[in-house]
Amino acid sequence: MIETVALTASTNADMLARAETGAPEGLWIRAEQQSGGRGRLGRPWLSPLGNLYCSTLVRIGPSDPAAHLLAFVAGLAVLDTVGAILPETKARLKWPNDVHVAGAKLAGILLERRRDAVVVGIGLNVAVAPDISGRTVTSLHAQGANAQVDAAAVLELLATRFGSRLLQWRTGDPATLLEVWCAAAHKPGEAMAVQRGPEDRIEGVFEGLSADGALLIRCRDGRMESVSAGDVHLLA
Repeated sequence: MIETVALTASTNADMLARAETGAPEGLWIRAEQQSGGRGRLGRPWLSPLGNLYCSTLVRIGPSDPAAHLLAFVAGLAVLDTVGAILPETKARLKWPNDVHVAGAKLAGILLERRRDAVVVGIGLNVAVAPDISGRTVTSLHAQGANAQVDAAAVLELLATRFGSRLLQWRTGDPATLLEVWCAAAHKPGEAMAVQRGPEDRIEGVFEGLSADGALLIRCRDGRMESVSAGDVHLLA
């Protein structure tokens, strides 16, 4: 089920509140605009009219895989959706939860958990590429999507594809899910830097993901670093 509102502060905040009152898994909330959209690490998410701002709810059961792997589920679902709209566009996943086209950010994902409820928030630039200092940003329309492709239509596609990836998460091998994600993300040996804190930056090359989804980087001195949180910057 998809509910649409004209304006809200944050679809994630709305869904967290709905989760507290017993909302079922599979509910989606879409806002045409947000006044207080949030990204990772508390960053604001600019929310101009024309883009997709949505959240869905997953209820974690006792036999479910690790909940944090839902970030990979969501990333693959967004990638599947972009591929359905723009099959010739080589969109890629960027750890931990971004979708990029030729280095430009197209979408971002934010997971928030409260007890058995995981809220998956997704922002996808459909019509507008917001001007963000220090970042290159793009949109579906900028990449050639038909002008008739709007946020509502994109969410219809996304909800179906998220359901398919969610089933894969629940019934398949988590290692296979991570392999699929890696195949659509960084190339082995790709140079990158990770900012783990204001004074904590490491550089090296991509060596894949650990069994729990952490980023593995081979540093210049040969040591292997496992990164569970941080901002990835790809190096030329």
